[in-house]
Parts: sequence; structure tokens; C-alpha cells
Amino acid sequence: MRRTTAMRTTLSAALLLGTWAAVGSQAASATDTPAHSTEAPASAQLLSAMQHDLGLTKSQAAARLAAEKTATAVEHKAKRAAGSSYGGSWFDAADGKLTVAVTRGADTDAVRATGASVRLVEHSARQLDAAKARIDALSAPSGISNWYVDVKTNKVVVNVVTAHQADNDVRAFLAKARKAGPVTVKHTTEAPKTFAAGTVGGDPYYTGNVRCSIGFSVIGGFVSAGHCDVHAGAVYGWDHSYVGNFQGSSFPDNDYSWVNVGSGWWTVPVVLGWGTVSDQLVRGSAEAPVGASICRSGSTSHWHCGTVLAKNETVNYSEGAVHQMTKTSVCAEPGDSGGSFISGDQAQGVTSGGWGNCSSGGETWYQPVNEILNRYGLTLQTA
Repeated sequence: MRRTTAMRTTLSAALLLGTWAAVGSQAASATDTPAHSTEAPASAQLLSAMQHDLGLTKSQAAARLAAEKTATAVEHKAKRAAGSSYGGSWFDAADGKLTVAVTRGADTDAVRATGASVRLVEHSARQLDAAKARIDALSAPSGISNWYVDVKTNKVVVNVVTAHQADNDVRAFLAKARKAGPVTVKHTTEAPKTFAAGTVGGDPYYTGNVRCSIGFSVIGGFVSAGHCDVHAGAVYGWDHSYVGNFQGSSFPDNDYSWVNVGSGWWTVPVVLGWGTVSDQLVRGSAEAPVGASICRSGSTSHWHCGTVLAKNETVNYSEGAVHQMTKTSVCAEPGDSGGSFISGDQAQGVTSGGWGNCSSGGETWYQPVNEILNRYGLTLQTA
């Protein structure tokens, strides 16, 4: 969907690699940057998108955004209050509160005093993360889709592609994984794949024969997915004019990259809404909890919303495993790789891959943006 004015065409070309003259450009650090205190209310289009994708009424969507903002702030306080007994946390859409899992011996009164609900569990987050790390050290066959710490069940979940569940190498991997700690096995019908695409025209940037989507503007450039860097040299915008070059990338193990911006291109703290919603200002990068609503912008399937399903997940692509990913219920399609995941006005991450599509549905993973900023010493462009 092309912009109808010269100004908006230029902004679209950079996936908002420019800055609005009327918007003061401020820098956000890489560590969970909160929104500014004067926050604009959610747009009617954003509420409409949440109604469509999450099955909410307008008032429910507005209430959920407000509750998630509170839960994001509570999560940091509750985690500190739980200390070593912390077992993970998630936003419960049913009651609009953050639930915090704790092991025996925790000061539950202190945790509840932060505004969170409490659930008693057997394993701490540190124990679950250690079990997952032991599985990360294994060599996973292609029949293993992904694995992650499921904070709600207090176990490490390993997903197996159903068609390969009887493979000897899959069985051997699962036997080793079960020795790593509290593991449960689930099944999926599709193996994960990245969402890069061959050059087919449109938005928003190209390198070699690959089209990908820009994630977020940073001072001096933008961040995107690592698998989009095919080491072809220059990066070009939607109009095939030169934008810059990849300055750093990692894939597999990680899936992130950053590109410098020059030759008349510039940066703005905006995520494209594709006409489904108004273009969204980015005000920080405070990490949303599991269960929170989240939306994605990409050059193929445009704007879609869903919820955060899991964090610190390892995804086993055919090219190799990628670690510390966040899983969502948002759909994506080829060409969406690298695109923006945003919760409210807070940057969350860049699209890596998933399964399914935006007709039949599916799941996606993103690389958290704060990790990318910290890795390369970048500063998020914020409004």
C-alpha cells in the first residue's frame, strides 16, 4: 500500500527511517525504556485491529492496553520481591492482572503487595532456565521444532514435528532432553521457517535477491533480522535507491542485524500501520509480559495482532538453532522477516520466523529488540 503524498512516500520507503519535523526526536537506551509520562491514548485504528485479531470489543481493547501497561510496571517490582524464588510471570487477560509464579519459601505477601497475583510452583525460573540451557547444548535434529520455558506449566516444553516423532534421532534427542530437567513434549504439524522472500517488488528493503522488512529506527540506521543479511553488500529501499550497508548481523544462534542509513535516508520513531491503523510512534522498549497483546508490521502481510506466548525460546530452523526468542500468536508471511513487533508504543523485537500464514493462522518468533541494541551499542529512536 503506497503512500499518497511525497512526504509519506519518503517515510514509507525507509519504513520510517526519517523524523517528523513536528516530533522531537529523543533517544532511548537499550535497557527496558519506559514510555514517556505524557502518553497519547490508543488510536481508534489500533483498537479496531485488536478487536479484529483478538476478538475484543472497543472498550475491552482499551481496558486491556491499560491493564498491560500496569502489568509491565508491576513485573519488575514483583520479580525483585520474589528474589531467588521467582518462577516466571505472565499477564492474565481474564482478570487483567500479572500472575507471578514463586517457589516455597517466597515472601508471597511482598509479591502480592506489588499488585500481582501469586501461584506456587515447584521449580524456580533459574532452575528452568538451567534445564533449557542444557538442552540448548544438544544438537537438535530437524524433527525438533523448538523448545522453551513455559512459565504457566513450570516446565520446559519441547515441540516435535508430528511427522518426525518416530525418527530415531528425534527419540534420542528427547531422551537426552528429559534428563536435563522437568520436560514435557508437545507436537506441531509444521517446522519453523524464516520469512525472507525473493525480490518481488514493493516494500521495504532489498539486498541481493532477498526482500525483508525494517524493524525499528536507531540512531544512524535501523535494526532487522540477521538472516536477511545474505552478504550481498548494499541495501536498497522500496524504490531501489541505495540506503546503506549491513554493519553487523548474526544468524543462526541469534537472528538480528543492523544497517546504517545514508544517501538522503533518515530515521524516525515510527512503525508503519499500513492503513489498518495509523502509523505508530515508538516511545521506548519496555518488555511486555507473557500474555500481553502485541502487534506486528511487515511488508507482505502488513499489520496483525496477537499475544505473547512464551519467552527465551530456542527455535530450530533448518539453518541451525536460534536462542532467546519470544513466541507470539501473530501470523506472518515471506517478506515480513525483520519487521516490527510492538506492544502499545513500546518496541518489542524484530520478526524472525514461524509457521502458517495470515489466511489460516500460525505462530511467529521475534528477536527481542533490547538484545540487539545492547549487542551493537545502538540507541533506539523514540518520540
